[in-house]
Amino acid sequence: MRKLFCVVALLLVGGMGMRAQELKFGADGKIKIVQFTDVHWKPGNPASEEAAERMNEVLDAEKPDFVMYTGDLVYAKPASEALDRALEPAVSRGIPFAVTWGNHDDEQDMTRGQLSEYLKGKPGNMTGTVDGISGVTNFILPVRSSDGTKDAAVIYVFDSHAYSGRKEVKGYDWIKPDQIEWYRKESVGFTTRNGGVPLPALAFFHIPVPEYNQAAQDENALLIGTRKERACAPALNTGLFTAMLEAGDVMATFVGHDHVNDYVVNWYGIMLGYGRYTGGNTVYNDIPGGNGARVIELREGERGFRTWIRLKGGKVINEVSYPM
Repeated sequence: MRKLFCVVALLLVGGMGMRAQELKFGADGKIKIVQFTDVHWKPGNPASEEAAERMNEVLDAEKPDFVMYTGDLVYAKPASEALDRALEPAVSRGIPFAVTWGNHDDEQDMTRGQLSEYLKGKPGNMTGTVDGISGVTNFILPVRSSDGTKDAAVIYVFDSHAYSGRKEVKGYDWIKPDQIEWYRKESVGFTTRNGGVPLPALAFFHIPVPEYNQAAQDENALLIGTRKERACAPALNTGLFTAMLEAGDVMATFVGHDHVNDYVVNWYGIMLGYGRYTGGNTVYNDIPGGNGARVIELREGERGFRTWIRLKGGKVINEVSYPM
């Protein structure tokens, strides 16, 4: 029977509002996360069924405690139906999940705010928002200790927006200074409450930060996985990676966006990682081995984790342990 370490409780964290549940390490001291990214669901398009097949296969094999969707779930109208189908594998199994939006989700018939409001009706939804800062899907999910007495790890989620709003800057948008300041303050709070020791943390968002390209192009950096394109990062660097490095809590960031990349790379002690393209043949996706998902397993009391990619037919590749 699948273990579900999600207890019924009410939790107020970082301005997110009240939640109906929280994440928790299990009695075995572990919590397992599956990352689905770039589902690109097109209602009525048979090609999207391959995304459902893979998500169902991965969830049945891994039996995770939590599913993180890192953007671009929706790729055609009606957006509500695309969301229903993209989320159904997690919802039908009663697995807690959360979403951060990508650059395509709000291009159909619902805004980011409307999409997030629609999620509220989904059982197991843990997606949050913070009023007063840029973006919609900025929130924090603490992971409680197995005995439920304290926070033992942290999951930070950022809205990486969509496209640059400045005519002189082409390409993708960037995580804003007010989001970074929010992260800094929250990180300090967790560290202070933990006796001055940063809690082990992960961060999820859709569009990679510029450091992904710096790391991938450094011949001395350890890179594991597939890299078939440059990271489609914003042209401007607003300092999120630096803030994480200085805070000392985030062990790794995981993104999507670039469908033919699934690598992880060590950059100044932080793992910069991609998920695995999860969608069907509705958009470019020529990555060797086809669609799949990233799996991340944390162990309570350790500043470390294991991660791997699961593909069709039970194939597992590129298992890596942090620290790399």
